[in-house]
Amino acid sequence: MTISAPRWDLTNVYPSLESPKFKNAIKEYQSLLDKLEKFYKTKLSKADKKTSVKELGELLGKSVDQFNELASLSGTIGAYIYSFVTTDSRDKTAARILSEFEQIEVRQSNLNTKFRAWIGSLGDKLDKAIEANPSAKAHAFTLKETRDQAKYMMSEAEEVLAAEMNLSGGRAFGKLQGTVTSQLTVDFELDGKIEKMPMPALINLKSHPDESVRHRAYDAENQAWESIKETLAACMNGVKGQTNTLYKKRRRKDALHSAIDSARIDRKTLDAMLGAMKDSFPMFRKYFKAKAKKIGKEQLAWWDVFAPLGRTDKVYSFDEARDFVLEYFGKFSPDLRNMAETAFKNNWIDAEQREGKRGGAFCMGIPAVKESRILANFDGSFDQISTLAHELGHAFHNYCAFEADKTELQQDTPMTLAETASIMCETIITEAVLSTTKDPQEELAVLEAQIQGAAQVIVDIYSRFLFEKEVLERREESELSSDDLNDIMERAQKATYGDGLDERYLQKFMWTWKPHYYSAGFPFYNFPYAFGLLFGTGLYAIYQQRGDEFVKDYKHLLASTGENTAAKLAKRFGIDITTKKFWADSLAIIGKRIDRFCEL
Repeated sequence: MTISAPRWDLTNVYPSLESPKFKNAIKEYQSLLDKLEKFYKTKLSKADKKTSVKELGELLGKSVDQFNELASLSGTIGAYIYSFVTTDSRDKTAARILSEFEQIEVRQSNLNTKFRAWIGSLGDKLDKAIEANPSAKAHAFTLKETRDQAKYMMSEAEEVLAAEMNLSGGRAFGKLQGTVTSQLTVDFELDGKIEKMPMPALINLKSHPDESVRHRAYDAENQAWESIKETLAACMNGVKGQTNTLYKKRRRKDALHSAIDSARIDRKTLDAMLGAMKDSFPMFRKYFKAKAKKIGKEQLAWWDVFAPLGRTDKVYSFDEARDFVLEYFGKFSPDLRNMAETAFKNNWIDAEQREGKRGGAFCMGIPAVKESRILANFDGSFDQISTLAHELGHAFHNYCAFEADKTELQQDTPMTLAETASIMCETIITEAVLSTTKDPQEELAVLEAQIQGAAQVIVDIYSRFLFEKEVLERREESELSSDDLNDIMERAQKATYGDGLDERYLQKFMWTWKPHYYSAGFPFYNFPYAFGLLFGTGLYAIYQQRGDEFVKDYKHLLASTGENTAAKLAKRFGIDITTKKFWADSLAIIGKRIDRFCEL
């Protein structure tokens, strides 16, 4: 469906990629790098055991201040360039400038490496040095975490080489995957007309009300992936091979070890959550079977998983979607509504589906202007309204941090907590509709959208976790063919969906277009989404108990997600994430929605 939707505007950041203002920003970035490199060479590298605690504190404070300044500028420049690359993969100017910027960024990466190694060398002396300086003290959590993680670093020379090689290794493979998948189009007949569809638009037909359209789109999608599967398999092998090589050199137990540390949780917490998720599979299979019955089938095929139910004749314009979101956001918090209103009014959102644009959705912060920008692929469905709410939740997370004057280092949030606000905003939208509708068909449609999303985050995410785990393990022995990757994905889906779906018609090519698989520095992107859903669901239950007084504490939580572990932040709300009970209780809330769905 072709729906009129806006493109984002970043002209308040820089006028254009060729503008003097943007070019001056690049020069300023290089100047800051020069300054920090000189500071390291003349100050930090000369500090030793004889350096006093007071002097170390001053060095820490000056380092933190400079890194914050550098991160703010690089984050702004990077987001600006990325806004062009992700919306038009054929923009050669943007691609060239991104490549040039990435070359400069290596210097920042190398400085990060040197600083982390230096922090690690301070040992127990770091604690006293932090207390001796206000800037250092304000960043105590970050500094102590840096010290603790420094033991997993390679030598400085090896880390520098790894950062430089990444440009032509893992990052290059990730770029290739993004370029190939965003430029792939399929001629597809819709409403009697042949359209040249970009892959995101074709994939979005999974929620078309006509099964024949969904089925044909599924077949067309698979044929398209078949034509480029070897290229994408090469990308996957390159990325995962690099991931394995580096985790071994850094003396990690496995690739999951670094992902857990990055998530700021422990294995006990992950095992508790995964165990509760696995226990919930029968509950979700009950939903899949009930849905199959409602559409007159014995089992769902993959193309039926996203089939709409209830009142499905409604196609929302973008303006209607905006009004819908603003109305319910306003009932939760005036601040949330005002932020979202600003996002819509000032064109923070690029929602139009078009060739050359990346699929999916994301939100990125722009530090210099303390704003966010959101990419979406809006098709008029309620699911896409939910996606808008999700990404606006990320923007609200950024807003809370900006409002609290948090520095870039203080905003370094793990992905487990990064999904808190996004899940909350999705829940606000769906729960508000469910509490007000008197139309059983509307209730069914909203419940379907909510449970369908939860099933993706619990059941499908678990399949992606199993897939990535096996891929990384087998990649240690040899490269994997595209057929190997298809087989692993299909077996992972059978293990999680079980008899909830017709195992003859799964989606073995799921690995081709999910960009997170192709990030060498970020293995196991998947489980934090499940954490976010269940943590957000648990928080919403507390909101229902406490009402408006919850919002102030919630905003403070969002502003602080970069300054503590997930477990300690959760304890502010009386939540113990290390036990299976919390996760099971959150899943039980979803279970009640499934029971209601089955009743309708």
